[in-house]
Amino acid sequence: MLIADNIARVRANIAAAAREAGRDPGDILLVGASKMNGADACREAIAAGIDALGENRVQEMTAKLAENAYEGAPLHFIGHLQRNKVRQVVGRVSLIQSVGSVELLDEIEKAAARLELTQDVLLEVNIGEEAAKSGFAPRDLFAGAEAALERGHIRVRGLMTIPPAEAEREENLGYFQKVRTLFVDINEKLFHNELQYLSMGMSGDYEDAVRLGATMVRVGSAIFGSRHYT
Repeated sequence: MLIADNIARVRANIAAAAREAGRDPGDILLVGASKMNGADACREAIAAGIDALGENRVQEMTAKLAENAYEGAPLHFIGHLQRNKVRQVVGRVSLIQSVGSVELLDEIEKAAARLELTQDVLLEVNIGEEAAKSGFAPRDLFAGAEAALERGHIRVRGLMTIPPAEAEREENLGYFQKVRTLFVDINEKLFHNELQYLSMGMSGDYEDAVRLGATMVRVGSAIFGSRHYT
């Protein structure tokens, strides 16, 4: 039960970080980033009480859905979502965490309207303003949120971010703090303080993210082990 042991360890670390910050550990949602892990690993994580599973790739997600890999836990899409694959995701996941453009909002709106449902999303913030990464630049986030509010089949539940991979810890802390500030500001001004999720932090930095206000962390290798890319 290695995955179960890893989940217990991660939860203990989350709890310790939350208490350091004067927070309730129960307020933090643990998402298992199950990319490149098979259906059996997903089932093992669900049996061990993972809060949700998150997939990065549409093709892999679709294959594992066919195996009922996610039965018993919510499924999130956490990777870069291409507009031509939106129809394969909308209505099949409880939350799309990686919505970073008005054009993607348009595609999600069309797909959700066709299915007559409301799709929950997080707005992705490109906090490092990296040219190669998707997401709203901080200066464009407010306009992106307003665009989302105009679409009747989309419900914004919060924000998500991935700081630059090469950032040192102190710089990373700064990025988390900036996104937390954006979250508080946009929540108050546009969403009547009803936003629930601030998704930030992965295997290498989830404890820092919790200390700085994350309500959701996306943990992959610390739960499932190292990924072996081919």
